[in-house]
Amino acid sequence: MTADPRVKDIGDIRTAHLFDMVVDLDPPLPFGSGPFGRRVLFGAAGGTFHGPRLHGDVLPGGGDWALIGPDGTIYLDIRLTLRTHDGALLYMTYGGRWVSPPAPDAMADPDPTRYYFRTTPLFETGAEPYAWLNGTVCVGSGYPVEGGLAYKVSQIL
Repeated sequence: MTADPRVKDIGDIRTAHLFDMVVDLDPPLPFGSGPFGRRVLFGAAGGTFHGPRLHGDVLPGGGDWALIGPDGTIYLDIRLTLRTHDGALLYMTYGGRWVSPPAPDAMADPDPTRYYFRTTPLFETGAEPYAWLNGTVCVGSGYPVEGGLAYKVSQIL
């Protein structure tokens, strides 16, 4: 079978580090088992983010409305508000997957080589200095830290 002639070589996907982020979490709020799995809210209690082009704080009030499937895969549904060092507000949303080996509590395993935790952050803001984020797609890797989760977020160039 030959390749479709409409397929073009557009080069490899390149990334650049955007920021590292730590999200402190409130105690989880379990909704219980529903038709799609177990729903749990991991509320954001605060945090920080630092990178070469922007830095600031994660504001309380967002969180992850996580769905835990029957195989233990966590389907992420996260909404956060970031405040930059100069007062701009950034709305950050991302989905993703956290796949761990079977364990009673995936967040208790601090070894990131034992699981797959990837996200796809998007941003929205009306702040002119950060308007470039509105058209930016990112990728991230997450891992548990004391009191919450940490992420390395990269911009797809």
